[in-house]
Amino acid sequence: MTRFSPLDGRPLDIALVSEHASPLATLGGVDAGGQNVHVAQLAGVLADRGHQVTVFTRRDDPDLPDRTPLRPGVTVHHVPAGPAQPVPKDELLPYMSEFARCLTGEWQARAPDVVHAHFWMSGLASLWATRETRLPLLHTYHALGTVKRRHQGRADTSPPARIACETEVGTGCDRVIATCRDEVDELAAMGIPRGKVDIVPCGVDPEAFRPDGPVAGRGPFPYRLLQLGRLVPRKGAAVSIAALPGLPRAELVVVGGPPTDRLDADPEVRRLRKLAAEAGVADRVRFTGGVPASGVPALMRSADVVLCPADYEPFGIVPLEAMACGRPVVASAVGGQLDSVADGVNGLLVPPRNPAALAAAVAVLLADPALRTAYGNAGRRRVLDRFCWERVAAATEASYRAALAARVAVAGTAL
Repeated sequence: MTRFSPLDGRPLDIALVSEHASPLATLGGVDAGGQNVHVAQLAGVLADRGHQVTVFTRRDDPDLPDRTPLRPGVTVHHVPAGPAQPVPKDELLPYMSEFARCLTGEWQARAPDVVHAHFWMSGLASLWATRETRLPLLHTYHALGTVKRRHQGRADTSPPARIACETEVGTGCDRVIATCRDEVDELAAMGIPRGKVDIVPCGVDPEAFRPDGPVAGRGPFPYRLLQLGRLVPRKGAAVSIAALPGLPRAELVVVGGPPTDRLDADPEVRRLRKLAAEAGVADRVRFTGGVPASGVPALMRSADVVLCPADYEPFGIVPLEAMACGRPVVASAVGGQLDSVADGVNGLLVPPRNPAALAAAVAVLLADPALRTAYGNAGRRRVLDRFCWERVAAATEASYRAALAARVAVAGTAL
């Protein structure tokens, strides 16, 4: 039984579980991207709203302390599960039983009011632990195995059990927090009732990402196109490179991947450089490697257009960051980008895997400075209206309290 009515507005003790995506991780690696940002920002804004937040993530370094303060009201707890070293996320499933046992022990000793798991393996471990501790569980997938398998086929490195586990988590948790409308349809096809799902988008900090502020230096080309994110094939950097011959006055800056001194050894960088050479645009493609989060806004502000041409995108934080910085976006019409990018208002949507369509859309914007400004201004307004973190955290908290209220109602009925 909860210690108080979930509707009385008192602060909550919240456990966020993010097994592979630590809020302390450096961004831009293969397994470090939007989820890391989402968990870190959500934890911080929930703390600003008066709640106490603990983020449970897997220990991947033996020198990490058991607990690390992230900011006032937020603690990161490093859970010993598997080797204390980096492990690709698709190889973590065998360690989730150990992860769940640690969560169970922690929550039996000190129970949070609510548990919010992020990504399917966190959901699985949290489901096992909350069954033992009888705690309410909410789950955010961030990405779905059904979608990944549909797009990647044999290239999908997810464990074979992923889809079945995701269904188990979705049917077993109290509520699912989806990040976009497209995800609700995918979940319904998996057998998870629409009435069990709340839609809460990802967010962006409009103070960190804003139109005014430092601007990264530009090269000698009249126009700059920017693509930012994890350097994996599905993000579509190859599509951007293939579009570049149709945009002869533009450079493409690709942000993400390993540190600069390791770029030459990275297989994806080598593949993309080869494609750029074959397309005759190698002199107009630059790879920065991974950059600190603090350096991203200046890079965004240096761009004329931000490209988001992913094959598929569960949500996509980069469009929001570009919009907050007042930059127009050209994005593939997939997943969460259908919700964030209003076609013809703050950017343009194009079919995925279509370099010609991408080039044509970008050319429209590069030819019209006034249109770029109008789209940029509209994007900023859209972020402030729908995607700032305070709104996201308030909606997430409402889902928490709804789950708690349902628990109380069931307990009252049983009595």
